[in-house]
Amino acid sequence: MSPLANHRFLKMNGLGNEIAVLDLRGSPHVVSAAEARAIAADPLSRFDQLMVLHDPVSPGTDAYMRIYNTDGSESGACGNGTRCVAWAMLSDPVMSRPARDTLVLETKAGLLPVTPVTDTVFTVDMGSPRLDWNEIPLRDPYPDTRVIATDTYLPEAPELQNPSAVGMGNPHAIFWVKDAAAYDLAAIGPKLEHDPVFPERANISFAQVESPDHVILRVWERGAGATRACGSAACATLVAGARKGLTGRKATITLPGGDLVIEWRESDDHVLMTGATELEQEGFLSPALFAGAA
Repeated sequence: MSPLANHRFLKMNGLGNEIAVLDLRGSPHVVSAAEARAIAADPLSRFDQLMVLHDPVSPGTDAYMRIYNTDGSESGACGNGTRCVAWAMLSDPVMSRPARDTLVLETKAGLLPVTPVTDTVFTVDMGSPRLDWNEIPLRDPYPDTRVIATDTYLPEAPELQNPSAVGMGNPHAIFWVKDAAAYDLAAIGPKLEHDPVFPERANISFAQVESPDHVILRVWERGAGATRACGSAACATLVAGARKGLTGRKATITLPGGDLVIEWRESDDHVLMTGATELEQEGFLSPALFAGAA
């Protein structure tokens, strides 16, 4: 039987981005891709991202996080999920609470400090953006990633060929469009996500600049699909917009699920994301989910 059978989970959301939180601190078990897919397939625990807490690895951190997409692949960053984890660690009555309010969470992409603003609103320090082509990563060398070229030609949307590229612990392509609502994400998103120029695939954003401090954004998320909110995509969009002179270094990013305030801090190059979280329910993983999963 899987160690995850009957394990407690929290179902949360960050601006409608569905998040499941599993606390595996104290356990050596590492969730497999098959187990992640099984959890995502259950209507009670389905997620856009699964955030799994493990014991801290680096000194001065509060937990190590593994982040899974619905297809079982792993990601290095999820801003909405990180805010949900912070709420869980600080407010959930069952999970063990750190002694301090400001948390430092670690992923394979680096450290993510989180500061509470209110009981349900948190600011995540997403670190410095990756702007070099080989760090995003891209297939081809680009001296300037403010504009790149994709291989994919879409007859229904021929204007979608020259996005900006940014890494935020995961790869992002940002297409600057007049009307973000005009695109069929389910039809276009998978083609752009798997464009050969992105060796690790990419999160695909459609950004409509309303003013230097306001952007409307829709996102096709790598490994998850169309989502109501994607924190790292909002961060990547602000960075790309500021680099192109389309936005300032701080803006409100409006996603289908709500607003995020993103700031690219000049003093240390870090990107700060502030937004809300919501607990939907708690539950226990059914043993039947893991029949055949390994």
